[in-house]
Amino acid sequence: MTHPQPDRDQLPLPDYDHLPLASLIQRIRTLDAAGLSVLLEYERGHGNRLPVTEVLGERLRELESGAEPSGGSPLGRAPEKSPGPAAPRQTDQTTPAPTINPPSHGDPTNPAQPR
Repeated sequence: MTHPQPDRDQLPLPDYDHLPLASLIQRIRTLDAAGLSVLLEYERGHGNRLPVTEVLGERLRELESGAEPSGGSPLGRAPEKSPGPAAPRQTDQTTPAPTINPPSHGDPTNPAQPR
């Protein structure tokens, strides 16, 4: 019997598909067994990335062996997402570029100069 695949919007971790593995390892510690099962089922039906399925499976086994979800919220701010600059940068192109002098032994692109 196959279960319907969970929808991306129903996952217990926001932006699950875009989390780096290191962040995922930390964030799944806040989930219970049901939440991990949903993620594992989703992963197997979509990316099926071996490192991710191994991490999810290992954490699920830890919970089944008596481990407790850690405190914190899986919905908390993601450190891997920066808010970006407050305003676009202004570029001033009125400043002239610095002068570039050819090397002292001559310009290698000029055949008339000795090398």
